[in-house]
Amino acid sequence: MAITHVHGPLPGPRGRALLETWHTYEADVTGFQAPVVWESARGCVVTDVDGNVYLDWTSGVLVANVGHCHPHLVQAAQQASTQLLNNYECANVQRIEAAQRLVRALPPHLDTCFFLTTGSEATEAAARLMRRRTGRQEILSFIGAFHGRTYGAAGMGGLAGPKKLYGASLPGSIRAPFPNPYRDPEGWCAGAPDFRRYFDHLDLVVEGNCSGPLAGVIVEPYQGAAGFIFPPAGWLKRLQEWARARGMLFTLDEVQASYGRTGRMWAMEHEGLTPDIVTIGKAIGSGVPVSAVAAPRDVFACLQKGEMSSTLGGNPVASAAVCAVLDIFEREDLVANSARLGAVMKERLQALSQRSRYLGDVRGLGLVIGLEFVTDKGTKEPAKELTRRVIVDAANQGLLVGSLGMYGNVVRVAPPLVITPAEVDESLAIMERVVMGLED
Repeated sequence: MAITHVHGPLPGPRGRALLETWHTYEADVTGFQAPVVWESARGCVVTDVDGNVYLDWTSGVLVANVGHCHPHLVQAAQQASTQLLNNYECANVQRIEAAQRLVRALPPHLDTCFFLTTGSEATEAAARLMRRRTGRQEILSFIGAFHGRTYGAAGMGGLAGPKKLYGASLPGSIRAPFPNPYRDPEGWCAGAPDFRRYFDHLDLVVEGNCSGPLAGVIVEPYQGAAGFIFPPAGWLKRLQEWARARGMLFTLDEVQASYGRTGRMWAMEHEGLTPDIVTIGKAIGSGVPVSAVAAPRDVFACLQKGEMSSTLGGNPVASAAVCAVLDIFEREDLVANSARLGAVMKERLQALSQRSRYLGDVRGLGLVIGLEFVTDKGTKEPAKELTRRVIVDAANQGLLVGSLGMYGNVVRVAPPLVITPAEVDESLAIMERVVMGLED
């Protein structure tokens, strides 16, 4: 029996009225989405205000790794909210437990954490740590990177969107190319295990742009907003070695890559990375706003009392959510489900790519897969309008997807990690119909 059910072309009558009201009172500046007004969600299933039922490939932008409204998470947040909502920098029981639980879930060398509210905040905190710990000022990041929308975080990013027409970025950041196996005219992806050509070029970038030794480097295990771009195997390990040899701190932005998304609890586990600083967000609260920065204790030791704080960071409700999410991961084997069903989805989507004129590349790891659409597989010209058509057509058939990428031509496949084999089969069938419908 089908899980999804859509009554007719979207939006439905109530959804249309609500969208008009929304755009009357709140600025219409969000990204392109299917015209759906969510009313409720559970697991991988979303219901809108008109009673249409969808399967979700967005996880609320890689947030709901434990599924939407997991009962244990909801109960924990509700219980905490009846006792205390916020107490700023004062201790509370939930925050202390959350810190202990998070550190125990991290690789052993990351023995200290600090709670904040958003991924952008975590990026800003990581930048401060890199600069304070080393006494240096400049930080290396990568073209295509997304580290947040606050001014400092956007300045470290390498996408035009968060910075375009806002004036000069804050000083202190330089950017280098990120290796993209699908679009690699310079051959940056060749040469494992040392990637000599790439790192010779990187040395030139640093020499030509820096005023002195770098404080650190910040990098995503895969570039999320740029289009789920995965570097070649071994490149991240080599980057860590390159940074350490130059006295830099190596910061890994796992805001969207952690908590089982790639088929491992932490994306760093795939190559045995040992970052000096890790930023964590999104799935850490699976819908409750919370983020964290983690590092060895000696890295945090550079800060004096009062040098790092967050108005809502470590509040009891968010902290209870951190603990509840870790409970769910311990009980439900979500990491293994991500690895197992992610491999199934990737294989079937790659087979679909062989049949489609427009699905140029399928890439991913675990339950994070990018579908890159092009107008021609030879030229690889990005197909932004076709991608928008895929989003709308998929929603009209009961599947919610979103787009990303520097060219707006990548569909994200990132369902909650609780997705079942039946939900995989039905959602893939919908996507196959939509993609093959582009051939008409």
